[in-house]
Amino acid sequence: MRAVWEADVDLVVVGSGVAGLTAALDAAELGLRVVVVTKDATDAGSTRWAQGGIAVVVGDVPGDSVGAHVADTLAAGAGLSDTAAVTEIIADGPAAVARLRARGAVFDPGSDGRLARTREGGHSAFRVVHAGGDATGAEVERALVAAASDRRLPLLTGHVAVDALRDELGAVVGLTVLDDAGLPGVLWAPAVLLASGGYGQLYASTTNPGEATGDGVALALRAGATAADLEFVQFHPTVLYAHDPFAGSSSRRVPAVGRRPLVTEAVRGEGAVLLDRAGRRFMTGVHPLADLAPRDVVAAAITRTLAETGAECVHLDATAIPQFALRFPTVYAACRQAGIDPVREPIPVTPAAHYACGGVVTDLHGRTAVPGLYAAGEVARTGLHGANRLASNSLLEGLVVGARAARAVVADRQVLHGTRVARPLPSPAVPLAPRAVVQRAMTGAAGIGRDAAGLAAASDAVEALTTLGLPVDRVAVEDAALTLLAQAVLAAAGHRTESRGCHVRTDFPQRDDVWQRTSLVVGLDQAGRPVVLEETAVAA
Repeated sequence: MRAVWEADVDLVVVGSGVAGLTAALDAAELGLRVVVVTKDATDAGSTRWAQGGIAVVVGDVPGDSVGAHVADTLAAGAGLSDTAAVTEIIADGPAAVARLRARGAVFDPGSDGRLARTREGGHSAFRVVHAGGDATGAEVERALVAAASDRRLPLLTGHVAVDALRDELGAVVGLTVLDDAGLPGVLWAPAVLLASGGYGQLYASTTNPGEATGDGVALALRAGATAADLEFVQFHPTVLYAHDPFAGSSSRRVPAVGRRPLVTEAVRGEGAVLLDRAGRRFMTGVHPLADLAPRDVVAAAITRTLAETGAECVHLDATAIPQFALRFPTVYAACRQAGIDPVREPIPVTPAAHYACGGVVTDLHGRTAVPGLYAAGEVARTGLHGANRLASNSLLEGLVVGARAARAVVADRQVLHGTRVARPLPSPAVPLAPRAVVQRAMTGAAGIGRDAAGLAAASDAVEALTTLGLPVDRVAVEDAALTLLAQAVLAAAGHRTESRGCHVRTDFPQRDDVWQRTSLVVGLDQAGRPVVLEETAVAA
């Protein structure tokens, strides 16, 4: 298809969440002509669903320090976080939050005049600032969208990014997009920044919105970039359990699928405890932090408890938390909608796919290996998260690396001189599998608890129904991305024969710090299939 329109800018930002809007606003303030491309409404992505808050040390909590935050992050990352990345990103946190507040974000005040703080799993101190009780992401997104509106930042909504255009030397020269009617357009630019979020929609049940289909990672791989840590998909331990009312009359209720409301970790930070079906606390003795252990530990413990007891869910007892409805209005509303009163009864919860710890390999300024291609936020792998993300480090990373990427684009302008191609080449046919097949295979074999046989069977199931096709609309672009991400995650998960962080191999239950304490890098081979590039592994 030939483009029906073209435009010229200095920077295209793909995604309108915390990383994308931060980068776009900063780049515009630095004098660049910027356009933000988003496939849905401006505020429809994952950022607005973030509940807990932003983990940041600003120096007003006695006993806490940047060093302690770094230590907690490294511990959660299970040996794969990059120490330099962790240190730099966390050290930049206070300034990033200050800039966000200057753009209008309002955080909850404490009783002593300072910002209110809460504590989440894996944190050794109360350092998580929050807004609206448990609506931090919504406030961050509101403030950034308002700032973009005030600045009249061009926002191209209802357009999905398809492919990066590159010249004969491989440098980025633009981006092809499709609108909701499938009409193609071209944005010519020497720099494209991917801030398109993660790939939670690989799984049947997730906290992610429908937009989280891995488009950015797939686009980057097709452009020649690499990805790493893809096998480390974090499952949030406490997602509100509900059964599917349309699943038939089976004696065992079927869990509801699609986007599920999460019960923020801050609920446990305020004193809630997990109980099995007999009412016993099962996290005591599992980890020194018990119910506040890192997410991978809690999610795995819940999964074991469900298997051992035959229960469909565990329960989170928050009845001792004073003024629950005021402190956690989002959770309270979701519970009440499901017919649960968290003030008087425990909340039924199960794990669900939540966050991609890995992504496109970048440096600490968002640069990928492809000239002119940048990435920030959940789509990127900076080395901050390693094998398991520490709670509330995600919004922090988006703020910090989004700003750094904007400055990097400005600094790189003298070398970003790709030669515009005379005519955009048509996008090649790509592997496409039915979304339901991908989600069923990934949920059954690549969730919490994996083994070689299951991973191979999942790969075969996806492969058997994969055909080559040309994406002509948003759904097809998303399905192509999910197909590629499924293949990449399965390849990495099959290659990592140990258990580490979010990656739990039941056939290799031990952690291997001798041979496998390294991030696996994935790229595309000449046939366009994702493969693990052992010779270019990223050392932790």
